[in-house]
Amino acid sequence: MVRTCTPLALLFMRFQKRGCQNVHLKKDFFLKHSSCARSETFINLREVSTRLRLPPGEYLVVPSTFEPSKEADFVLRVFTEKQSETEELDEEISADLGDDDEITEDDIDDSFKSMFAQLAGEDMEISIQELRTILNRVLSRHKDLKTDGFSVESCRTMVNLMDKDGSARLGLVEFQILWNKIRKWLVIFRDFDLDKSGAMSSYEMRLAVEAAGFKLNNRLNQILVARYAENEMIDFDNFICCLVKLEAMFRYFQQFDKEGSGEAEMNISEWLYLTMCG
Repeated sequence: MVRTCTPLALLFMRFQKRGCQNVHLKKDFFLKHSSCARSETFINLREVSTRLRLPPGEYLVVPSTFEPSKEADFVLRVFTEKQSETEELDEEISADLGDDDEITEDDIDDSFKSMFAQLAGEDMEISIQELRTILNRVLSRHKDLKTDGFSVESCRTMVNLMDKDGSARLGLVEFQILWNKIRKWLVIFRDFDLDKSGAMSSYEMRLAVEAAGFKLNNRLNQILVARYAENEMIDFDNFICCLVKLEAMFRYFQQFDKEGSGEAEMNISEWLYLTMCG
């Protein structure tokens, strides 16, 4: 017997899945595989239960809220006549960060150099405030994006991520790399803003973060949504801030995980630098 309970109604379906791996299944899986059992009536009730007779095997149980794109906590209870095991499908945490170090001044075209010279001023470096002015000016041209604009703190995080010489400013190459990232992330944001609302739901956010190269588990995805969502939606500037922070923390971790073991050690000085300046 399977019994579920949540503040919203639940539909549950069981898909047979052999050799199940620790991976979050996407929409394509459900389009290509039909369910072998499901609750009898899709109805708005607090509790849904049913009794099933199925051959031995591996099965995927999928709870669902009554209304689409809604999230809720739920309790799933499975009673079996013989011993069985369950596990949550989840991602292993990883990131594909690419290699930014390959870009040199020779790779930057003259038009970008000219634009940078106008923006940076006499010192030929872009400060946190100058970066905020630039990015918010660019955002104002994209009327389809919902955004409150970049804050000083989010721009400080970007500078900390890209600043290689410790000047707290961005030089030409550093600004070019950041500019390329934002342009790439803008494309991803628009691709995964499925309803073209100018903001993303938590579901769209998860897909977009993975498309940007970050694989996170369920708990981390929930934390990111709680941290960066406003009224259950993630706007463009918060999306960019989230990716900047993710990349920065992954890169910091790789610096301390010198053997690539997935574990890192640091002293108190390194910990304070990471948490206070990262």
